[in-house]
Amino acid sequence: MINKKKTTIKDIASVLKISPAAVSKALHDDSRISAKTKAAVKKVAAELNYQPNHLASALRKGKSNLVGVIVPRANSNFFSSVIQNIEEVLNKEGYNIIITQSHESFKKECNNIDTLLFTQVDGIIASMANETISLDYYEKIKSKGIPLILFDRGENDLNVDYIGINDYNSSHMIVEHLVEQGCKRIAHIGGYKRTRIFNNRIKGYIDAIKKHNLPLDSELLIESNLTIEDGREKMIQLLALKNRPDAVYVAGDYAALGALQVLNEQNINIPKDIALVGFGNEPFTAMVTPAMSSIEQHSAEIGKLAALKFLEHAKKEPFVKQTLNKVILDAELIVRDSSNVKAQ
Repeated sequence: MINKKKTTIKDIASVLKISPAAVSKALHDDSRISAKTKAAVKKVAAELNYQPNHLASALRKGKSNLVGVIVPRANSNFFSSVIQNIEEVLNKEGYNIIITQSHESFKKECNNIDTLLFTQVDGIIASMANETISLDYYEKIKSKGIPLILFDRGENDLNVDYIGINDYNSSHMIVEHLVEQGCKRIAHIGGYKRTRIFNNRIKGYIDAIKKHNLPLDSELLIESNLTIEDGREKMIQLLALKNRPDAVYVAGDYAALGALQVLNEQNINIPKDIALVGFGNEPFTAMVTPAMSSIEQHSAEIGKLAALKFLEHAKKEPFVKQTLNKVILDAELIVRDSSNVKAQ
């Protein structure tokens, strides 16, 4: 039978017939402990497979050198790129990261925050879930004096640092492009407007439509969770309209992929019959047929800036209360075949 009992400092002390305090000092290379004793302690620790209790150590020192990262999902290029760049910057400063995923669930997001706080992280960098309906758990982070940096999805009411793109202008850019291509009935499959970034994208879409005196029909504006399945379902819904759109702007590339699949399955010519634009510039957008136009969100830069913002706060002693500090990057529209009507 395997003994799963965890080896403690007391176990090492018992083998060597010395005090637990001496073992602790030896493991931490205390100058008051002889080289011979240190070697003996480390030898026994290795034989007994001793693993230090980092949580207890963090509690004693008041610093864990761990930073929690919360993302809706790690399998998108945008979030994985942000994570990679956060890690690269923080590793150079002696920090490791703990990655958690909310899977767009408010309940899971709250559990993630509780777990990270229990682990005594030195800071949290997060992008909110689509389902987030209350900021109480994020307020809990702030109440403990832990730096909180939000990226991509965040709320002004939290009064913390935020890194993202100009979502309102991005929508304007997309509608302007589609109008230039001759589109006159433009639909928008958006995220839920309760989430600030998706609300801003919806506002940008509405204002751009009004600017060009195009029809603003409620049936052309659809909120969703922006999954592939949502994209398929909402595209089928738009195709069932008596007066179909001639262009569809989707607020996320995965939902746009679902919409593209439906259009291809129904032999609808893209972009001649219906032009399509996504959001996020996921790698697959350049590989599908036709290649999909999309918004580049500069994920690498967002990740680096989020990490640097955390470090800025971490170096302040004592911790200074955060205020709303937004860093907004200009997005870029990558035009490909799916919306390049004039090139057809």
